Amino acid sequence: MVKTTKDDYIAKLEKLSGLTKEEARQQLLAEVEKELSTEVAKRIRESEEKIKLESEEKAREILVEAMQHGATSYVAEYTVSTIRVPDEEIKGRIIGREGRNIRAFEHATGTEIEIDETNDIRISSFDPIRREIARRALEQLIRDTRIQPARIEEIVTQTRAKMDQVLLEEGKKIAHDVGIYNLPLELLRLIGRYRFRTSYGQNLAFHQIEQVKIGVQIAKEVGADVDTARLACLLCDVGKVVSEEEGTHVELGVGVAKKFGLPEQVVNAIAEHHEDKPFSTVESVVVWIADAISGARPGARYEPFEDYAKHMEQIENIVKGFPGVEQAFAFQAGREVRVLVRPEEVPDSELTVLAHDIAKTLEEKVSYAGQIKVTLIRESRSEATTKAK
Repeated sequence: MVKTTKDDYIAKLEKLSGLTKEEARQQLLAEVEKELSTEVAKRIRESEEKIKLESEEKAREILVEAMQHGATSYVAEYTVSTIRVPDEEIKGRIIGREGRNIRAFEHATGTEIEIDETNDIRISSFDPIRREIARRALEQLIRDTRIQPARIEEIVTQTRAKMDQVLLEEGKKIAHDVGIYNLPLELLRLIGRYRFRTSYGQNLAFHQIEQVKIGVQIAKEVGADVDTARLACLLCDVGKVVSEEEGTHVELGVGVAKKFGLPEQVVNAIAEHHEDKPFSTVESVVVWIADAISGARPGARYEPFEDYAKHMEQIENIVKGFPGVEQAFAFQAGREVRVLVRPEEVPDSELTVLAHDIAKTLEEKVSYAGQIKVTLIRESRSEATTKAK
């Protein structure tokens, strides 16, 4: 009786609604599913926003913690070394009769010496190793007191011969300071050059040590390979101290890494640390972040605007002095020069020669870090690049 009544009601409902029992069931489920989908979507959006907020906070915590671990003592360095002379007598011996001793010293070391009324002697050179040789040689001459042209040449020669050992010892100190051992001696000598190389006033040794400490801490926090990050952070700028070959510091650094058979992940991190190539591993991202933090830290790097403008203007004026040059524009902090030539004065056949002559003149007259790329523009282009310094 009850079942019959239930079936009758169902039949009446189906007739009134125009839907079968199964159709009504499907419609009801569809409505419920729609309501649930809206609720689920809302919950997902809330979860995503919460995760995004928490991840940003966590990222900031990781970076701040890493920066604290990477904190190092820092002293800006530029292109001048200063030595204190003990007394006026020694200063007189350094100058020599009619300045012959100081001229002999400048000739032997390839540096410029400035002496004023104080007892400070300033050694100036854009080549930091040359400046370091001069500093060490002058300190030895002051202790020796026998200052005359022949002795100057002898001491400078001896000091220059000892620089390989100095570079090796400095390289060991830097590598050991960041927990890296058993590197080839030749590679350690390259690392030792960091101590005598600056980039915008930031000593490269301090920069790399700081970068390693930051990179290692980030790698630990995000679960990256710590050893890969450590070695890549130390060597990502090694190309800056390679002066015997041509290329950007990234290209030269990759060449060094391959030469010494370093792991592929390290080679890739060096190649990608300025985003010249897409990041292939999380370690590459770690190296890039650590490099940016160290280089961008307030006070880490310094380049006066006046000096910057003067440097750019010097490059442009030198290039404008060549016949047939209509206009010259310096870019990339003086690392690239684009030259517009007058088509009626400079035929296509002479573009390559003119580009070479401009590059050669810039090598001789301009102080720069890395390279200067010279591009001549007419109806076609010809390029030449200065040798790395």
